[in-house]
Amino acid sequence: MLSGWFLWFILFWVVFLLVMMSIGGFFMFRKFLKRLPKEDGKSELDWQDYYIEQTRHLWHDKEKALLEDLVKPVPELFRDVARQKIAGKIGELALKEKAEHITEDLVIRGYIIATPKRDHKFLLKALKEKNIDITPYEHLLQKK
Repeated sequence: MLSGWFLWFILFWVVFLLVMMSIGGFFMFRKFLKRLPKEDGKSELDWQDYYIEQTRHLWHDKEKALLEDLVKPVPELFRDVARQKIAGKIGELALKEKAEHITEDLVIRGYIIATPKRDHKFLLKALKEKNIDITPYEHLLQKK
């Protein structure tokens, strides 16, 4: 029979492994759902990649730097995914509006639309540091 500290260690280890596998499974399942094709035959991630590829030539260094500043608060492990999701939404907006190049306005609107409301406080803080007026975007911030 197991007894004492070893029993508690084994029980802790079993619970720890189950929790970690559940968390990993949750994120893998979310990624799987995003890869499933929609009615048009393309998945959410396929469209995201399409928008990024179609607008790659429209980006300038200033807008790339702004996007980097906006995704800085995201943990490094998830930063690439967040950057791609936001860049995809910015690309979608640029194509819909037939923009000649990505502007600061497109970056900010794309960030607001692509991120959950809880992440907007980081955006507001970054925009305040850069002395960028947020009044043109308040209607988007209120929607979510």
